[in-house]
Amino acid sequence: MDYKSILIKIRRIVRSINLESKKVQKDFGVSIPQILCLEFLKNSPNYQATQRAIREHLNLNSSTVTGIIGRLEKNGLLARLPKSGDKRVTHITLTSSGDELLQKTPDLLQQRLSSKLKRLSPEELQRMSDSLETLIELLEIKTEELEEFPFISDDGVLEGKGEVE
Repeated sequence: MDYKSILIKIRRIVRSINLESKKVQKDFGVSIPQILCLEFLKNSPNYQATQRAIREHLNLNSSTVTGIIGRLEKNGLLARLPKSGDKRVTHITLTSSGDELLQKTPDLLQQRLSSKLKRLSPEELQRMSDSLETLIELLEIKTEELEEFPFISDDGVLEGKGEVE
């Protein structure tokens, strides 16, 4: 096998992720992190959570989550509700429009991959992990750089810190 075929395969993966992100944005008017925020609210008790809970679940910084919530609120997909008795606490709640949008959105590429990875044997997972680690080393990607880019963990959680929409 020639090293060029590896480069082509990496490019296909990166391109697929970028195309999905653009397609979701174009078709539904929201980013993938925004969808993950709405999904978190849908799975929360009474479809509500605090901004802090959203931030911790998505593992993003406060300003990023503030932007995500602001854009979703502007589009009527969620609402901010002051807590009765304590105006300092605001609950973020999923609106019916937000729920309708979630029903229309497809499973994300990373969610589909997560589901398929769960079917691999521990040995296959280890081989894949080792190969990816080698690739990261060859690309000289530092751990700090990786934390800047969010990804979806095996339970559908967006992880990493950084500026995303």
